[in-house]
Parts: sequence; structure tokens; C-alpha cells
Amino acid sequence: MRNMFVLLCGALLGTCTLVTAAASAPASLPATSVYRIPPLTLVNQDGRTFTFASLAGKPRLLGMFYASCQMACPVEIETLKQVEDQVVNAGGQPIPVLLVTFDPAHDDLAALKKTAAEHHVSAPEFQLSRALSGDIGMLGGVLGVSWRPLPGGGFQHNVVVALLDRAGRIIATDPANGRADPAFVAAIVREERATR
Repeated sequence: MRNMFVLLCGALLGTCTLVTAAASAPASLPATSVYRIPPLTLVNQDGRTFTFASLAGKPRLLGMFYASCQMACPVEIETLKQVEDQVVNAGGQPIPVLLVTFDPAHDDLAALKKTAAEHHVSAPEFQLSRALSGDIGMLGGVLGVSWRPLPGGGFQHNVVVALLDRAGRIIATDPANGRADPAFVAAIVREERATR
């Protein structure tokens, strides 16, 4: 009986969290906006602090990474640079990129700066960030990104980069696996032109 009570309380608290998150999101955002997740405060590689929801208003590319990754994450960043080049080649304007680390315990400001310098990316166009408060698991959930710590360090994880419209709806996704997908590039160009 006690276990049933604990489960019921947990379910009610989870519901309250989602209701609170929806209540704190701007009323103008659609129900499917990723900006409706519970409040998330981030800091980028330049030390600038901002809320995730404050990014609404412009289309952008959104993904997750961790700085000490030796394989998938460097490929993700370099693929996004290729994507941005292809967008320009197709007559579009680059759109902002936000990557949020799922290893905030290790990815401090110095690690973010180092990764940005290694890949020659700079804010505000290409932000590498870590959460100061909030639930990055919720962000991973809406993006379809999952990660699991490995015994020897690092993470087993997948890569999903989402194209968001200015309201935070996911328009298209890409695995960012080393090749700029023409269909993803075309979706970005269409979205960028629609918001000019």
C-alpha cells in the first residue's frame, strides 16, 4: 500500500512539473514547441547566460554533444559546418546552431571554449552550451537523443540535430554523420527564406 502511495505521489509531482512548464512558456508558443520544456538556463562558450526559451523567434539548428567525445560529436560539429556552407551555396543565410552538452559535470566553460576553438566555431552563430539549471534529459527526450555513461568514461549516445522553426517546432532532423544531407539543407533554406 505504501509503495502505491509513493508511486501516486510521484505521478502527481511529474504532472505538476509538466503543467508548470507549460504555464511558464510564452502563450504564443504552439503546444509542439520544444521551448515548452521545463525552464532550462544555459551558458555558452563565451560565458553568456541565457534561457532556452529566450531563443524562440528565429529558426535554428539544435542538437546535443559532449566535449571529450572522440568520434560522433566532432563529426556532428563538422557536419553542421558543412550544412551551413551548403545553405549559403544554395542562396540561403546560415541559421544559428545550439549544441547542449549532456555532460555538464565535466564540460565546464574551459572545455566549451576549447572545443569551440578546435572546431573554429564562435557564438552567437554557433553556440556550445551547458545547463546551469533545468533538466537536460527533457531536452534529450524531445530531440530523440539518448546517452548512457560507459564504465571507462565517456558515453554511448546517438546524434540527432533538429531544424526548429521560429516557434520551436521541429521541421526536420538529421543524424549529422559526416555528410550534409541535401534534403536537410533544402529544408533549412526554405525555413530561413520564410522568415526573412
